[in-house]
Amino acid sequence: MRTILQETISAQRKILVDLIKQPLSKLVLELATDISNTIKLEAHLHEAFPVFQHCKYLYIMDADGIQITQTILSHSSESKSLGRDRSKRPYMQLDFTVDDFALSEAYISKHNKRPSVTAIHMIRDQQQSLIGYLGVDYDLRELPGTNHLYKENYKWQQIKGDPAIRSGLFAQQRMQSDMDNNIDNVFALMQALICEHGVFHGKFHFSSSRTTIWLLDDPYNYRLLSMNELNDPDICLAYPRHSYSPLATVPASAIPRIFDYFQKLRFADETIYLRAGSINIVNGMVSLNFSCDGSHYLPYQEFLDKGMGFWFGTEEVDPFQYDETIEMICSKGCDYVYNFINQHRQGNNSEELTDIPQIEQDKIVKELETIMQVYSH
Repeated sequence: MRTILQETISAQRKILVDLIKQPLSKLVLELATDISNTIKLEAHLHEAFPVFQHCKYLYIMDADGIQITQTILSHSSESKSLGRDRSKRPYMQLDFTVDDFALSEAYISKHNKRPSVTAIHMIRDQQQSLIGYLGVDYDLRELPGTNHLYKENYKWQQIKGDPAIRSGLFAQQRMQSDMDNNIDNVFALMQALICEHGVFHGKFHFSSSRTTIWLLDDPYNYRLLSMNELNDPDICLAYPRHSYSPLATVPASAIPRIFDYFQKLRFADETIYLRAGSINIVNGMVSLNFSCDGSHYLPYQEFLDKGMGFWFGTEEVDPFQYDETIEMICSKGCDYVYNFINQHRQGNNSEELTDIPQIEQDKIVKELETIMQVYSH
């Protein structure tokens, strides 16, 4: 499925192709007649350079991918790449079966270590035999823009974290933090900052008892608030009064419900718990990071609609489903169960846990570990 990001990249590539394909096709006809004369080839490239706007380098290779001209720049040339074998570079692995022209995917340039793209056009003689290649390099910094900013397609995404953290998940237990002890006051203060003082993005770091906030009037800088500030309602005086932003896609009335769900996810289980959570009222996204180091990003309304049953299997899920899953896994033998647990710790998906919420997956594995402890003694 094509994403909006991929479509934006494709639009940028089409702009570049439209700019250079026709001039390249014309130039290679001139080059073919002088393919054995390096001086004339370089003269052609110097003369043609202004046609290729935003271009970084021009050069010619023989049929084996060996550079046979100097590298031509806008007002000079350099000889250090003369004789260089470019046959293994990404842009020489392109598919030319349909067209003599191709534009590479972006890659990191070998010498300048810059994101780059290269256009390659085959050079053919009058008998249509391949006699060389024309290369045109572009630095991505110097390409023309598409005149519009890529917009994220905001949908639920789940990202697994560090396997090393997952491997020790069931050996840990939530420690009561200073923020946990004052969570009602912290939520009330954050709600005031969002609704009345221009904060559009707020993130709670529950385990380390701090928050980070971004303000509409100063979006390029974030503020870090420790529990000293979060325990002091006077902190609101440091931020001018600001009406609730018309840019917000999250209604102010939804914020207490979102915070209530954060609280429930924080305290629902002593092993699998919310470590950090954020809300952005402009793009409407909620982010969650759990003790297993797994992260979720989803629209606020989807977060609220799922309810706690989605995260902990207490609603809309057959209560006997997980017992049956555990029994089915155990029926395959101890070796299988041990391997199943190790694979889960490493973040690998298993067929048996398909369509089961991540937190419930971790609980199933926790139960399997408890069962296997019987056999280890």
